[in-house]
Amino acid sequence: MNCAHRRIFVVFVLLTFRASILAYGPLGHEIVGAIADERLANTPTAGKIYALLDGLTLEKAALIADEIKRWDKNGVDDPRSFRYAHGRKIDRQLRDFWRANQPTHDPRSPAPSHHWFHYTDVPVMPIQRYREGNIGRSSWDIVHMIPFSIDVLRGRIPEQNERKITKSVAVILLAHLVGDIHQPLHVGAAYFDAPGGPADPEKDKSALADEGGNTFTLELSDEPRRRRGIRKKKFHGFWDNDTVNALFPLLPGRLPKKEFEMRIEPFKQQIVHDLATHEPRNWQMPSNIAIDSYAEIWADEILPIAREAHARLHFQRVKPVVDDSGIVAAGQAVEKRSLGERSYRTWARDVVRDELQKAGWRLADLLQKSLR
Repeated sequence: MNCAHRRIFVVFVLLTFRASILAYGPLGHEIVGAIADERLANTPTAGKIYALLDGLTLEKAALIADEIKRWDKNGVDDPRSFRYAHGRKIDRQLRDFWRANQPTHDPRSPAPSHHWFHYTDVPVMPIQRYREGNIGRSSWDIVHMIPFSIDVLRGRIPEQNERKITKSVAVILLAHLVGDIHQPLHVGAAYFDAPGGPADPEKDKSALADEGGNTFTLELSDEPRRRRGIRKKKFHGFWDNDTVNALFPLLPGRLPKKEFEMRIEPFKQQIVHDLATHEPRNWQMPSNIAIDSYAEIWADEILPIAREAHARLHFQRVKPVVDDSGIVAAGQAVEKRSLGERSYRTWARDVVRDELQKAGWRLADLLQKSLR
């Protein structure tokens, strides 16, 4: 496949950036998609994906569900909005999808926001499975949108649906959402009462969520001293960014984007090949489980990890704050120091390596079963 078919041509503002802030979106999702690409290479399924995506790889398609958030500010009809010049059909379908699922902060909106499709906020305490409660779940969360996309691919839901999810868009969503559901803080969230202590939101209806760690800063025991102008990292952002970056060798602190990508590419290819050719443990679903149930099973599987991701931390200075989605809990998360245990960073890095591998194998398997 030539380079033109492997690249999404998008209008970007090219900025110098720190390697440490490269988001899970670009790197982690590319790894998941690339594993699936390698698993499906030279199969009939790969040919069907190639046709649906106009030659785009899953490695690059896995980025799109996050990339289209750049349309949120000015809308898709702004003449300055970026376009997927790689394929006009894909660009048109994605714009229709965005129009049908525009961002909203109104939870009662009859039309969902496409942001809601990426996560669910199941309480990490008390211990529960996805279907054992209502708080944090919705009919448009990730556990519902994965099977919705599967049903579009299988023809159970017509492509002319209200959400404007065509078969091409369904592949794009699955390439991204299968990665998201294997990120612990895209599934589990902590809830806090008025004094700032942990709360069961099923019993305390006034309990406030941490939005999957988005509203808490994180302090780790091995964190280098922050320099002036460097903000504290977010708890959620650590799981999106640092855990994936920790799989790669350290690079100089500041590199132009293209140079960083050039330097990291051989390491990424090596990691992808290793993860694609060594079968992960416990990745397969039982043969008697329908594929539209996979997402719920995966959510239940990741919830104990989300719970441990919170349990390894002290939550301090918790207070209510107002953000775009209403009143939420915010504060500081500080690593608990335990002798003889791996550091939080090392534990999280190992978790994410396993989850990226599972996600890649599961994405390939899911697409193979959905595109028969």
